[in-house]
Amino acid sequence: MSEATTTAITEAVSSGPSDEDIIGSLKQVIDPEMGLNIVDMGLVYRLDLSDEGEMQVFMTLTSPGCPAGPEIRADVKNNLESLNGIKEVKINFVFSPPWTPAMMSQEAKDELGFMDDYDD
Repeated sequence: MSEATTTAITEAVSSGPSDEDIIGSLKQVIDPEMGLNIVDMGLVYRLDLSDEGEMQVFMTLTSPGCPAGPEIRADVKNNLESLNGIKEVKINFVFSPPWTPAMMSQEAKDELGFMDDYDD
């Protein structure tokens, strides 16, 4: 996961489950087409957790017509709602900025065999 993504997730989570629990839960969600988790893929843009336990997830997919979208949405919702302190999860798919392989963590790039300087 990129440092910017980690920082954004950590800053968004101020109450409820720990940021490690949330990230760990999201890392259990695998993009079935790529075989990688959605955090290392760079698909999670922002998380907002209210004091009432409602979590807003702003994320993207590898393309607007991604056939795995409904499966990923269900997995994100189920995994996060299983955490203590999260009562409801609302998922917002956003496509700006559009996802590119440059958004992947170095670990994900290594697993897929991308060169270190891949940025498009």
